[in-house]
Formats: sequence, structure tokens, C-alpha cells
Amino acid sequence: MTSDPKTREPQFPPNSSPRVWFITSAASPLATALIRHLLTHGDYVAAGTIRRDFESENERSEELLQLSAEHSDVETNRNHKGKLKIIDVDCRNLAQCQAAIATVVQTWEKIDVLFCCSSEALVGAVEELSASTALELLVCDQFETNYFGMVNIIKTILPSMRGKKNGHIIILTGITGHIGTPGFAMYCAAQWALEGFCDSLAYEIAPFNIKLTIVQPNLEVNVLTNKVIFAPAMPEYTPESNPAPHIREILVNTINRSQESMATTTDGRIRPSLSRSPNAITSLYPILPSSTKNALVSETIFALAAIGGHDNPPARHIVGFDGVASVKEKLKTVSEELEDFIEVSTAADIHVEQERDHDVDGKSEDED
Repeated sequence: MTSDPKTREPQFPPNSSPRVWFITSAASPLATALIRHLLTHGDYVAAGTIRRDFESENERSEELLQLSAEHSDVETNRNHKGKLKIIDVDCRNLAQCQAAIATVVQTWEKIDVLFCCSSEALVGAVEELSASTALELLVCDQFETNYFGMVNIIKTILPSMRGKKNGHIIILTGITGHIGTPGFAMYCAAQWALEGFCDSLAYEIAPFNIKLTIVQPNLEVNVLTNKVIFAPAMPEYTPESNPAPHIREILVNTINRSQESMATTTDGRIRPSLSRSPNAITSLYPILPSSTKNALVSETIFALAAIGGHDNPPARHIVGFDGVASVKEKLKTVSEELEDFIEVSTAADIHVEQERDHDVDGKSEDED
């Protein structure tokens, strides 16, 4: 993470005309920061959000509400439409996705960039998440939001982009798409599923000049800017009993430190501290100080602004030094294990070589 985010302003790829973006989960701190930069650049933004969450989470939605007031009614040269349009859409509902895309295309005639950033993080060991029906339903919800919801919005936008022979789909995951994390099995599984879907899809849509990029920031970027759900802790997985580095401890410490620096809510109530061993399901949106929030998302905003709509974007982009180092270490481990067991791996081909030799010998005898 850069020490001074103000030193790096987003650099936008050259475009002859403003781009039209569709952004899911627009009320997240990362999405609203990106929207502000895009509007400053002159682009048009359809900000997708679940209206009931948008209206009920006052602190989380404050910046998007401000942006909406500043830009939604501003007249521009494009049919006097505002540059920002708030769209009520729950990506888990295919019909809502279809209505949202249709509304944006009707308003601005096209969508150049789809940015998928809807996410929630379910924290708990695999055993902890199997302890009750309620927890198993949360696992289903994890996949509905992080995987199936994103698949819905991507499927819905393809006909429009294919018709225009142009488009760029950007998926925000994290280095957890490369690296398994204790206490995050279901979160990682949903991200790996989405990345596998996107890697396959990229080949299918390339002939239509539709690009696809997976952006992987550090773990905390996507987690701390969206809903976090903590499963009840089992004694067997506490730090005192289990030496595996559980993500629960890291997140609880980080969120508690942030909330201590912002001790009260907007209505004056004291913010409760998270327990390291909760006995009930706990769900919250982390509330971060502005300085922490801006530093957290600045590198990712820089990358998104530089990549979005680019003529030749990367298929996968890892954000930040720490993320690059972590992925390099994982790839190094995979490479070393491959070399350690290379003889075992290639031994499976011996019978094929023997069959080839037998076929050659038999053919030679027939010729003789």
C-alpha cells in the first residue's frame, strides 16, 4: 500500500469519447471512490446498488448519496442526461439484472465497461460453517453473492457488448483467488469458481472484441469494504488450541482498531467491539476512518482507472507489492513441488511409450 495515496492520481487510457461504466455494489468505499474519479474524468456511470441496503446503511451510503446529489441532475451534451445514474439491482436476481442493463442501454445507448465488485466475506473454519442449518445457508448466500450474482450480470450484458463488437468486463476478486486462506475456505472457493468461469469465458467472447480482466488486490481491500459475516467460533479453532493462522484474528483486530478510532456511530451510539470467539453469527460493514479507507483503496483505484476500457488490457492484474510477492511465492511453491515429483508425474506416461514401442515393433514385423 502506498504511504501517500495523493501522490498517485489515476491515469486513464486515451479515449475519443467518454466511456459508459456499469458498477455493481456502488455503495462500497472502493466503488464510490472509483465513481468519483470517473465522473471527474468525464465518464458516465450507472451505479448499481440494492436500494434497501443503500437507504438503510447511512454511513456506508453517505458518499454515494453525495455524488448522486452532485451529478445525477447535471445537464450534459448527451441528451441532457446526468453523468451518474443510481440503478436498483440485486445481481442475485436475473430479472433485475436484465432490467438494469436495459435501462442503462436505453439511457446511454451502450455500456463500455462492466465492473463487478459485489462481494461479502464469510469468516469461519469449514467445521464451524457446518455446525447448523443457518450457517449452511450462509455458505449458499456466499456463492449467490460472490459467484452466481456476478455470473448473472455478466451473462446479461454480453448481448449488448457483442452487438457493439466492443466491451470490457472487469472482475474484482483478490489474491485469495490464488492463495487459500485458513478461515476463508468458502470465500476463497467462491472466488476461485468465479475466476475459473471468467478464464473460460474470455476465450468465448474474444472474437467479439470483448475483453475480460480479473483484478486481484490484497485480501483486505475487498473484505474491509464490504459485508463481513463471522460464524460462531469452535474452541478447537481458537489460537490457543490451533496453530493455523486463522483470518478471524486478523480481521477482528483490524476492525476493532478502526472502530476504536471512530468510537461512536453517526447517531451517537458507542460502537461495540467484535469478540474473538463469538457464540452467535455476527454481521457488519466495517466502518473505517477516511484516511485508512483512502489509503486502502488508492492502489486499486489507480489500477482500475488505468485498465478500464484499455485496447489491450491484461487478463489478470495483481495490485500492489504485497500481492505480487504473495502470488510469486505461491507460484514458486507450486513450481518446486512440480519438480520434486516430476518423475512420479511423468511415470504415468510410461505405459503410453511402451504401447508406442509395441506398435512400432509390430508394424516392423508385418513389413518384414
